[in-house]
Amino acid sequence: MMVHRARRFAERIAAGLGIAAGLAAAPTLTTIEDVLYKADGTRFNGTAAISWQNFETADGSVITMHTLTVKIVDGQLRVRLVPNAGLTPPVYYTVKYSSDGRIQFEETWAVPASTRPVRLREVRRVAMAPIEEGALPLDQSQVLGLTEDLAARPVRGPGFTPGRAAVIGSTGALEAAMGDPSDCVRVDGTAGPCGAGGAGVYGFTDNEAPAGVVDGANTAFALLSPPNPPVSLTLYRNGLLQKMGQDYVLSDRTITFLAGAVPQPGDTLLASYRRFSPGSSAGPEVLCSGAGLSTTANEPTVLGTCTVEAETLRPGDRVEVHFHYAHAGDAAGFNFEARWGETVMVSRTAEADEPLVTGRADAAVAEDGTQVSVQTWGVKLPLAAGMAAAPESISAPVTIEFRGHLSGGDGDALKLQQYSVVRYPATM
Repeated sequence: MMVHRARRFAERIAAGLGIAAGLAAAPTLTTIEDVLYKADGTRFNGTAAISWQNFETADGSVITMHTLTVKIVDGQLRVRLVPNAGLTPPVYYTVKYSSDGRIQFEETWAVPASTRPVRLREVRRVAMAPIEEGALPLDQSQVLGLTEDLAARPVRGPGFTPGRAAVIGSTGALEAAMGDPSDCVRVDGTAGPCGAGGAGVYGFTDNEAPAGVVDGANTAFALLSPPNPPVSLTLYRNGLLQKMGQDYVLSDRTITFLAGAVPQPGDTLLASYRRFSPGSSAGPEVLCSGAGLSTTANEPTVLGTCTVEAETLRPGDRVEVHFHYAHAGDAAGFNFEARWGETVMVSRTAEADEPLVTGRADAAVAEDGTQVSVQTWGVKLPLAAGMAAAPESISAPVTIEFRGHLSGGDGDALKLQQYSVVRYPATM
């Protein structure tokens, strides 16, 4: 009797050890945990139907084909699954998200082995697969990330013209390049003549040592070519940039240093500049370019100027003028204006909610004056075009002026962000 009881006790012990061994062999699980949102910022509510085919894990556990449905409430997704990442052949979980009675989107998962909860981005293999055939049409806001992606794509600007080369305008919109059909477009969006047959070509000189004795007494030094335009000259003395009009003056190709800036024995001079040589083709010449000033005034204020010296322009030249204004605040509207000498090329008024305006003018230079065509627009200000005849003679200096002022309010500001004046020399 005692022997029989001992035998039964031993059998129970063995059975218990077998069950424990079986439990110890169960596959490990990885927790997938995340919060799902829709594109409009609200949390996703619905279900995730997870299905898989038969597969064998890395530790030899056999997983049979099945389907698991997980509820997603207030965006909260949490599920534990057997890792399937890195298996050979590859095996994936198929996940279909449903809400409002229809499948919203589908994706596949490759779940890694992990002792910590993992996010969806760590398991997704193919996201946002096509919606099943027959599903109802979706609104843009129902597709995750679609609204943001559409807002990031380039859009047509008011200056967009079919059949023209496209350039990116100051607002990031696609605009049409201005110029003649035979012109070449440059990286800054400007266009000008290209190819052979013109009157000359522009080149660059870098780190030229001006000719002249550096003895502390000599003030005149000569360059190999005259800088064209003169403002392209950058002159360094011992590595320090010298300022034209303060440290030296330039006449044709001669540099004359002023008192207090005369090079001393041992000093090093280096000059870089643009030059124009007769030959194959006439290129553009930047007469002025830079940032303008800012104003909070209610009276017309000059925010930027470009003075073109006498005899710089020739009959047949073309001049491009570009300008960009930025408005800070929403308490007052503003007016912006561009002038060619005393002639108003354009004057427009924008509302208080207008943040940016821009404009471009194309001037045809003649012996008896200049004909100007201009376009202006803003983020909300509609495109407008106009023309003007400027009688100013090219034999005298002409100043291109940019003005602006606020129409009231307190705390607003208007700034001339950038302006440029580019000359395209006549080729005949």
